[in-house]
Amino acid sequence: MKVDAPLLATDLGAVGAEARELQRMGHDAAFTFEGPHDPFLPLVLAAEHTSRLELATAVALAFPRSPMQLAYLTHDLQMQSQGRLIVGLGSQVRAHVEKRYGAAWSRPVARMREFVLALRAIWRAWNEQERLDFRGEFYRHTLMTPIFTPDPSPWGPPRVFMAGVGRPMTAAAGEVADGLFIHPLNSPEFIRGTTLPALARGFARAGRTRESFVIAVQALVVTGFTEDEVRQAEMATRLQLAFYGSTPQYRVVFETHGW
Repeated sequence: MKVDAPLLATDLGAVGAEARELQRMGHDAAFTFEGPHDPFLPLVLAAEHTSRLELATAVALAFPRSPMQLAYLTHDLQMQSQGRLIVGLGSQVRAHVEKRYGAAWSRPVARMREFVLALRAIWRAWNEQERLDFRGEFYRHTLMTPIFTPDPSPWGPPRVFMAGVGRPMTAAAGEVADGLFIHPLNSPEFIRGTTLPALARGFARAGRTRESFVIAVQALVVTGFTEDEVRQAEMATRLQLAFYGSTPQYRVVFETHGW
């Protein structure tokens, strides 16, 4: 088992020191998320100031970005971190994708699956000199000239993890991703009864096994050095759970318990 920690510094000037401290404390990875700040910029600094930490987005949103745009960004980060990058991708809900980002939303499971396949095709074109000829329902990438081709990565492409809550998206992760980020709103019963069976269906569709697949469980922890800090952490956790509970797509977790 590995233990990861969030990279929470909102001031980019403080990211390096925080990343070094997480590495010193013995964490295995540091992750960012798509919130009020870009999730990739802090990882540039974290890669510069650490040597061992795996660096992940948990998660970045796929649909507001194009596979080609994200492929360039993550290829460069993989090179800078010397192979320590994990590209964690999520779909977000329709209202945010359309109304906040002004991006297209349709058939999210099929679109996410194809997004990951497009990413891999682009990375193969750069790392293995494979001709780029990806033609999907949502994305099309058929042009890659030498002047726009980056140097191959000695560490290969980054690993891709997907976020999934419901059965269809979780199964898609089992089919095309290297790992799954389980949403912080979870329970052992939900993971056993919903997540693992859905992953198994995805593995079967792709003819894969679970052996090299990573399951990353995100958890909300109430802790602190003083009673006041514990109370503050408890309130923050209650607010986070209330936020998740207001999202219809997450209802499946509550339904597991008859709530």
